Amino acid sequence: MEPSKGLEYLKKGKFEEAAKSLEAMIEADPKNPVHYINFGNLLSAVHEHEKAIRFFDKALSLDEDAAAALYGAGIACYHLEQFAKAAKLFQEAIKSGLQDGDTHFMAGMSFVSLGENRLAFPYLMRAAELNHEDHEALFQFGLCQARTGDIQTALNTFEKVVKQHEKHADAWYNLGVTLTYFNRDAEALQAFEKALAIQPDHYLAGNGKRNIENKKTNQ
Repeated sequence: MEPSKGLEYLKKGKFEEAAKSLEAMIEADPKNPVHYINFGNLLSAVHEHEKAIRFFDKALSLDEDAAAALYGAGIACYHLEQFAKAAKLFQEAIKSGLQDGDTHFMAGMSFVSLGENRLAFPYLMRAAELNHEDHEALFQFGLCQARTGDIQTALNTFEKVVKQHEKHADAWYNLGVTLTYFNRDAEALQAFEKALAIQPDHYLAGNGKRNIENKKTNQ
């Protein structure tokens, strides 16, 4: 069985064929951590996260610095809502050389899930720096800036997000919220209306719009 076949099947979503191929590779070369990583990724793809972790652990027992195994285990732990463990694994993956935007983003999101926004901050900042076109990383960085009290910079970040991705309802909503901090109510109202035009059932944007309209009525 060709080594590339298992990955080919996995990319195509042919999970049964991928499993057979990867099992054959493990039998033929049981000391190769890559095969266990690939099997772990397969199990994660079908939401068998606990089983996936066992394969990533096996890969790490063969190569403790296998960054892809650390990342894969981190993803599995994140899905299992084991956020502290996930954050540690993503940090270890970064130390082991996985310096891409996705790994920094997931480290940041793990800390966000723990309510540790200050710890999330540098990871989300780096994720946004590494991939300028990733509007979701930039959006999450904006939320982190707002949560850590830097409202003006968060406002600037949300403006960047909506320029990149005009249909991002949550970014328009959060832009509206930050504008209200500076009493820029007319602009905030426009931002809330933009969010509602994209997503008519956006409850928070609807609430923000009503609050401004009520404020106008009572003045």
